[in-house]
Amino acid sequence: MLIINSPIVDAGHEDPGHPERPERLTAALAGVGDLHLGNDLLIASPYSATRAELERVHDAAYLDTLGVFCYEGGGALDDDTYATYDSWSIAQLAAGAGLSVIEEMSRRRDAVGFIAVRPPGHHALRDHAMGFCLLNNVAIVAAALRARGERVAIIDWDVHHGNGTQAIFWNDPNVLFVSIHQWPLYPGSGSAREIGGMDALGLSVNIPLPPGATGDVLIRGFDEVAAPIIDDFAPAWVLVSAGYDAHRADPLADLEFSSGDFARIAARAADFTAPGRLALFLEGGYNLEALRDSVAATLSTLLGGEYVAEHSTNGGEGVEAIARTQNERRLALQLAHDVRRAETDR
Repeated sequence: MLIINSPIVDAGHEDPGHPERPERLTAALAGVGDLHLGNDLLIASPYSATRAELERVHDAAYLDTLGVFCYEGGGALDDDTYATYDSWSIAQLAAGAGLSVIEEMSRRRDAVGFIAVRPPGHHALRDHAMGFCLLNNVAIVAAALRARGERVAIIDWDVHHGNGTQAIFWNDPNVLFVSIHQWPLYPGSGSAREIGGMDALGLSVNIPLPPGATGDVLIRGFDEVAAPIIDDFAPAWVLVSAGYDAHRADPLADLEFSSGDFARIAARAADFTAPGRLALFLEGGYNLEALRDSVAATLSTLLGGEYVAEHSTNGGEGVEAIARTQNERRLALQLAHDVRRAETDR
C-alpha cells in the first residue's frame, strides 16, 4: 500500500519563470497515477503543522519573521528563494502533510509513504530559508519521530547537498544523515570531511560525486560508504529526501542518472528498516517528464509493481571519488577522536 497526502492547493506559492513551480507537483502526482494503484492507494489529509511541531526544528524568531514577511506580501528572500502572501500557510500545510502521512503509517505495518508537497525543504536551516526551501519538511517529521524515542535515518539523494537537514541534526546521536550529491554544486557544502558533531561523530555521511557520474557510481557509493553505517545505526524509520534533479535530463545539474537508477537506490534504502517504516519526501526535480517517470519508477519498485523504468546507467565519472570519500572520512574521524581524547585528558 502507498500512503500519500491529499493534494495541497499550492498555486499561491509561485514566482513566474522560477523553476520551483506548481507544475512540479502535478508531474509528481501524475507519476503516482501512472501506477494505477486503486485500493492500494490511501490518502492522508494534511493539516497545518503546529507551532510546537515547527519549533522542534526552526527558531521561533525565524518563524515569526517568515510569517510576517508573507503576510506583508512576500518577495525575494534571497537570490534563489521567494515567498508570496500564501507561502506561509502553504508551507505549514506541507510540513503537516508529512506528519499526517507518518501518523497513518504508524497505524499500519505494510505501507510506503510519499509526501508530495512544495515548497521543498532540505536546504531550510533553523533560522533562515534558502535554496527554494522555507520549512524543512523531512527534518520536522524526523524531529517528531525523535521525540517519540525513535532512531531515524535520513537518506538524501537530491543532486544538491541537504545542508539544512545536516545542520539541524549535526550533533544528534539519534538521527543519521546520508547525502549523495553532485560536488561542487550549490550550496557548496557536503564534503566527505563533514562527519557530524562531537556527540554524533560519523552520523553525517556525505558522498560527493563529480559531474557526469552515472547510476553505477551512485549504487557503489551507497553500498560501500553508507550501507555499513546505516546497518550499524539500526534505524527504526528511514526517511528519504527524494530529489530527482540528478536525472540526466534535469536543467539544474550535471549528473547522469535515469529513473531506473532512482528505483535501484530506493530498493537499497528499503533494506534498512522494517516494512511500513519508509517514507519519501519530494525535494528537487525540474524536468517534468523526468520527474514523473522517476517518481513512478521509485514507488513501483518499493511496492513490488511492474512499472517499466529507464535502464540503469553506467560507465560515467566518479569511481575514484568513492575511494577518496572513504579516505577523507577516515582522516576526519581520526582527527575528531584525537581532539576529543585531548579534551578528555585535560
